[in-house]
Amino acid sequence: MPSYDRLAEIIQSGEPASLATVIKTLGSVPRREGAKMVVFADGTIEGSVGGGEMESQVIEEALAALSNGQPRLLHYSFRDPEEGDVGVCGGEMDVFIEPIQSAPRMFIFGSGHVGRAIAYLAKWLGFYVTVADDREGYAVPELIPEADEYIQCSLSELPGQVTITRDSYIVLTTRGVEIDKEGLPALLDTEAAYIGVIGSKRRWEVTAGYLTEAGVPQEKIQRVT
Repeated sequence: MPSYDRLAEIIQSGEPASLATVIKTLGSVPRREGAKMVVFADGTIEGSVGGGEMESQVIEEALAALSNGQPRLLHYSFRDPEEGDVGVCGGEMDVFIEPIQSAPRMFIFGSGHVGRAIAYLAKWLGFYVTVADDREGYAVPELIPEADEYIQCSLSELPGQVTITRDSYIVLTTRGVEIDKEGLPALLDTEAAYIGVIGSKRRWEVTAGYLTEAGVPQEKIQRVT
């Protein structure tokens, strides 16, 4: 069964998951009150609420809850599988499923003075803040103490270094078009709620032109603000 420390790790990581908890039992059942299971977006689990057909159904419901963000209360009977029950133990069980709510995440690529100011504001607004830079010695606590996570990598490598979900916000405060045009295609393939790029109108027109020439669809390019 996942511990509260493990749940805290999942929340901090921002990895999409749902938590299923046995909240009520009656008679003979495979797990008792308090049993917990975490279901991740790829269907993998940690912990168990009882196994068998019942647990398979709970996993399906947990994935549905993760998709629409809505918790749900489920009731299972263990009496007659021919009547649609999930087992023959003889008891009953209630399972509560809830999406694990993590803090919205902001990824700031570019750790110059603008990136540092945005990190300060984002932390004040309640974001879990990750700062990244391709230069050594820039994305570090000494320069940006407000951040929660520090990464040195290229912009195109960022999606492989972190988990970007629909609760993720990406802000690029980079040094120029060359960095943006190389890194943006990988970011535009993510589910990020927001992708913003610093710079003048002319700078963005040049970047967008490069992306178009590289075959990036216009509907993806238009995600950038």
